[in-house]
Amino acid sequence: MLRDKMNDYIKEDPFALPTNVFTLIGKQWMLVTAGTKAHFNTMTANWGGLGFLWNRPVAFVFIRPQRYTFEFTEKESTMTLSFFDEKYRNALNICGAKSGRDTDKIAESGLTPMEIPSGNMSFNEAHYILECRKLYADFLNEEKFLNDDICKKFYPHSDFHKMYVVEIEQAWKRVNPIRSVLL
Repeated sequence: MLRDKMNDYIKEDPFALPTNVFTLIGKQWMLVTAGTKAHFNTMTANWGGLGFLWNRPVAFVFIRPQRYTFEFTEKESTMTLSFFDEKYRNALNICGAKSGRDTDKIAESGLTPMEIPSGNMSFNEAHYILECRKLYADFLNEEKFLNDDICKKFYPHSDFHKMYVVEIEQAWKRVNPIRSVLL
């Protein structure tokens, strides 16, 4: 049985999101993380969505196959979506611009990896964490676009994202602020 509390977090109802989802994903961004404590990767994303489908809260996550995180999302049945305050913008920039194949971008970002009770990985600095389980996945398809301009603008090389529909199984909300350590 999973706990209702972990460190500085409490379980939160996924229907009680703390902000507008367009701001949460499109402006604040998120980290998509998959893998185990022994081997995981994360990437910054600002394309996606939250909603209600098949009688459950879901998220829509889009990942290009060239991304190192893609290997982890393909292998694992679960992933986390982690959201941060603006003061972590530089860390999210690093996690979006660098590949975990080539560098230890997590160490470079200064974020602290954290295993949550289910065994999924997130980061201690996140203010909100969604634990998700894959329900559906498929690549976007050029023939299915109803507006050619979108396809031409975002996929000039036909490197289409894979879309994952994931169930939000658990939400965690930070209740205690990050403590600063004076040196």
